[in-house]
Amino acid sequence: MTLTELQMKDIILMENGKKVGNVSDLEINAHNGHIAAIVVTLKGKMMGLFGKEEELVVPWNQIVTIGTDVILIKSPEQAFETEKASK
Repeated sequence: MTLTELQMKDIILMENGKKVGNVSDLEINAHNGHIAAIVVTLKGKMMGLFGKEEELVVPWNQIVTIGTDVILIKSPEQAFETEKASK
């Protein structure tokens, strides 16, 4: 899958189905070359016309699934609970 294909998908919160935004970039781990996180431009901002675009960095472990049209992510609270339970 290419970055362009990821950018066409909507980012959706799994817990409530709300659209967060769209992928704008990726963060790559320089040591192993794996994707560390996706950078999401939050919805409601159009190319910085109404001020600085807001971005959200979503760690790769918060991604639940990547579908044909959407990427489902855990909310920050769910991700924290999952990490806490795994320790």
